[in-house]
Amino acid sequence: MSQDFNYGTGKRKNAVARTRLYAGTGVITVNGRAYEDYFPRKTLQMIVQQPLKLTKNIGKFDIKVTADGGGVAGQAQAVRHGISRALLAMDPELRTLLKRAGLLTRDARKKERKKPGQPGARAKFQYSKR
Repeated sequence: MSQDFNYGTGKRKNAVARTRLYAGTGVITVNGRAYEDYFPRKTLQMIVQQPLKLTKNIGKFDIKVTADGGGVAGQAQAVRHGISRALLAMDPELRTLLKRAGLLTRDARKKERKKPGQPGARAKFQYSKR
């Protein structure tokens, strides 16, 4: 691969995806594996391809992603966010299109922490009257 690339970092929950966009033939690799291999569910593959389909760039770029943290769904959404940011770095004219689709906004929702005196974040221990 050539040295010319555009970089984008995507995040979702605890997942972080560092994305590099090279001019190429449309090969997407995540952690050294084909993305179809890494994300076996069709919905996750669709999520990863979303910014490329929207901007009509399928088959124009080779994408190398390093994803870590979180689960597979969070990582897929982090990859989507990273690809969107890398596309924006490549062509600022795509901003309105990507922004309107909500692909540039970082989804800030995270798991709520467990509270002391409770079994979970919101759940309470069962109350015993007697």
